[in-house]
Amino acid sequence: MMTDRLSTTATLPISYLFVPGNRPERFAKAVEANPDAVILDLEDAVHPNSKAAARVAIWAWQESTPTTLCQRYIRLNSVGSPLFHQDLAWLSDMRYPKRCAGIFLPKAEYPETLSRAVERLLAWNAELQIVAIIETAKGLQQVEAIAGIPGLARLAFGSLDFSLDINCSQIPEAFLFARNRIVLASRTADLPAPIDGVTPAISDMTAVEQESHYARSLGFGAKLCIHPSQLTTVQHAFLPDARQLAWADRVLTAVAGGSHAVQVDGKMVDLPLIEHAQRLRDVASQYALVSKTDVC
Repeated sequence: MMTDRLSTTATLPISYLFVPGNRPERFAKAVEANPDAVILDLEDAVHPNSKAAARVAIWAWQESTPTTLCQRYIRLNSVGSPLFHQDLAWLSDMRYPKRCAGIFLPKAEYPETLSRAVERLLAWNAELQIVAIIETAKGLQQVEAIAGIPGLARLAFGSLDFSLDINCSQIPEAFLFARNRIVLASRTADLPAPIDGVTPAISDMTAVEQESHYARSLGFGAKLCIHPSQLTTVQHAFLPDARQLAWADRVLTAVAGGSHAVQVDGKMVDLPLIEHAQRLRDVASQYALVSKTDVC
């Protein structure tokens, strides 16, 4: 039976699903789960002794899979590490990244080093979407400079590693400053809304929903996922719901005559709210449901 999913051919992904690079039997299953993007992981999910095997597995799958129903990314090892240099040599030998939407760069800390890495990756493929993950205190301290790196496409928040780095609890209050700063850095650098970190509770959809709505309320536009069961909840949380769209329609109808100050549902609506209503409508249009037969 055909189902519907978000279009990712012309839109930014909302749900990014991690897949360990050394588990090739999960690659196709991850795509079939209908994320907006899969991230083939060479970093935290792969033991150091399995890095080489993971590269071989990713290479083989890329060669045998010309198209997928979602965008494909790869998370390399941290920039500047010996493993990162091995990743770059592997990518170069493989004439990669072909069939790849983008690259995730973890532990983003030093703008100069990151800039050189981004430049090198884009030299192979100028259309690559390069995402820098802010997940340490040093990275957060440099987030504005990192966001301004030419060619960088988006920021992400690595909340679990961040909590480990600064020894804080994994609670919203402890992450608020970091999340706010990442959102503001993205906005001032004219980047898209950033990607929030994972929710470790794999089967607790209430927690996934709450954390997704919370991140969206702060200005995030997407979320990293660690299990297929989280995808639908995440996708719905970052899109306008029926109630919001109905409100937007009432506002836009009320101002159709040209007024910038009207009353809707007993409340005053002026230009900022009118523009917000239009944005909700634009997002709904941009992420229109399309058939799964579309591929990226």
